[in-house]
Amino acid sequence: MVKTVLEPAIEFLRAFGFFSIILPFLLIFTLVFAILEKTKVLGQEDGKSKKNLNAIIAFVIGLLVVATANIVEIINDTLPKVVLLVVISISFLILIGTFWASGELDFRKEHKGWYSFFMIIFFIAIIGIFLQAIKTDGVSVLEIIFDYVVKNFGGAVIGGLIMFIVIIAAIWLVVRGKEEEKGGKK
Repeated sequence: MVKTVLEPAIEFLRAFGFFSIILPFLLIFTLVFAILEKTKVLGQEDGKSKKNLNAIIAFVIGLLVVATANIVEIINDTLPKVVLLVVISISFLILIGTFWASGELDFRKEHKGWYSFFMIIFFIAIIGIFLQAIKTDGVSVLEIIFDYVVKNFGGAVIGGLIMFIVIIAAIWLVVRGKEEEKGGKK
């Protein structure tokens, strides 16, 4: 691999703790502050959220997260993979857009079934990414689940899976029937 001029700068930032302390702190601080500002959980003054209180709470939570090495490790392990999913989805939409005749492409409205399918796939992928990142005794939770399923593949696992699918299908049919009735009455 060719060494670039910027590699020493990245190594300096890594040694400085930029990627393991500063960026995770800024991420958590920003997310918590935004949630507190949006929900106004801590109250309001003159119709506006209490920014100073929200900032202090977000600061403390950000520091507590950074102080916990396991959480920072999970964040550093999962975020690049989640961003990869975002890049894949944007690339897919660009590919679809190249074949779109004209106007704005609203994938959600135009292809509801495919939209739901991709949302489920991405949701499962994100859950898998987080389960792979969470480790106990050096083994990821995802590996533990796979080992359990492989070792106990049979009656209990298959029966539980079939029951889960039947319940989800029944709920979907009931909800779907209600939506069609509402659409028919209009």
